[in-house]
Amino acid sequence: MLRLAPLTSTRQYTILRCMFGLGIPELLMILVIIVLIFGATRLPQIGEGLGKGIKNFRGALREPPEIDVTPTKDQEQKRDEPGSGKE
Repeated sequence: MLRLAPLTSTRQYTILRCMFGLGIPELLMILVIIVLIFGATRLPQIGEGLGKGIKNFRGALREPPEIDVTPTKDQEQKRDEPGSGKE
């Protein structure tokens, strides 16, 4: 039976670095660049927008697909033809 060792903080850092190739210094540089581009006052608005977008996306994945019941042109023509039985 395979036993896995618990994740320590250094091991978690190694996994993050191996998966994405980004370490803590790289992530901090990206954060600094984002703050310089957008400014500190606009970051909460951006975070709020991203959060709402993710929430809507997750909600759309969980909802069952809606069924479109609008008739097509062919169905409308058949219905409007004389002798179709529905008059």
